Amino acid sequence: MPRALLLILDSFGIGGAPDAAAYGDEGANTFGHIGDHVPLHVPTMMALGLGYACEAASGHVPKRVERPAQLIGRWGYGVETSRGKDTPSGHWEITGVPIAFDWGYFPRTVPAFPGGFTNALIAEGRLPGLLGNKHAAGTEIILELGEEHLRTGKPIIYTSVDSVIQIAAHEEIFGLERLYELCRIARRLADPLNIGRVIARPFLGSSPQDFQRTANRRDYAVPPPEPTLLDRLTVADRDVISLGKIADIFAHRGTGRSVKAPGNDALFDETLRMHDQLADGGLLIANFVDFDTDYGHRRDVQGYASALEHFDRRLPQLLSRLRQGDLLVLTADHGNDPTWRGTDHTRECVPILTFSPGAPPGSIGRRESLADIGQTIAHHLGIPPLAHGRAW
Repeated sequence: MPRALLLILDSFGIGGAPDAAAYGDEGANTFGHIGDHVPLHVPTMMALGLGYACEAASGHVPKRVERPAQLIGRWGYGVETSRGKDTPSGHWEITGVPIAFDWGYFPRTVPAFPGGFTNALIAEGRLPGLLGNKHAAGTEIILELGEEHLRTGKPIIYTSVDSVIQIAAHEEIFGLERLYELCRIARRLADPLNIGRVIARPFLGSSPQDFQRTANRRDYAVPPPEPTLLDRLTVADRDVISLGKIADIFAHRGTGRSVKAPGNDALFDETLRMHDQLADGGLLIANFVDFDTDYGHRRDVQGYASALEHFDRRLPQLLSRLRQGDLLVLTADHGNDPTWRGTDHTRECVPILTFSPGAPPGSIGRRESLADIGQTIAHHLGIPPLAHGRAW
């Protein structure tokens, strides 16, 4: 019985989104601009068709990336149809549920959050107050307000252009479980505002010189509005393994066995380990978040390039373990061009790279929705068609 592995390289866009201008992102191209700025050696992904996908999506050929001697996979690119450029929308559409509604967002004013929300959060969370209350980059606001947080006990709350509320607090002094409980309260209070996620951002350290976010991040997302590929597989009593923050993104619905790991390298270790446990007819889905959080948002071109190279060096370990009938899909949920202005996600097309032992290489072309990925995996695993998307 066939199996499927869906690896999502968080934020690894390839430019060319037809509606990028509406988001202020016309010309953004995560892979293309990294490959223009620094030498980038990713031979396995290039052999899977990454370079061809980028050129097809945006007309851009990265200047400092070598073309492969031969192709081993099938390649194409996906156009996101969901509104916004956030993590839940991208992941849900990949698994067969495009989002047609508009999320709630917060203005760039200070304060950014409505008084009714913050007053209720302070009261229910028994807080002395809140710090921040504005749009900010996560690492920067901790450096700015971390010492005041330690002195006053007030957690730091901030947002971005995404539909998100982020709350940062010291993991030991404020308390990790207390932070999680505060985020659960914020999740409930944010529901009438149609906010996609509340994110707990714990950190450690005693001063700006050593403040550092930990791996104990937790996302509190609203559930998808329709059954996803994961739900359909769960109903069919198929094995589902969710790695990284996947379970959080899907509000722990249909996510099966959930495994967390601190960073891309540990996640790849878990991918290899859990691949060996994946039952026939099952799906392993993983999110590799470091590309986005550590390098895209921080506009670190060299760091992003190094992370891609390290991921690419490990890919052959996974390819060699795949057996006849297995399908591997590499894709992304949105872009986060590290050469772009600001610190936010960028609206881009995403690569779709597939490999199955013995399958001939070639093009799957332009996919008009990321839901085509979920539909194709559903077809591959032999479950009834999803409500959205077209299999290739």
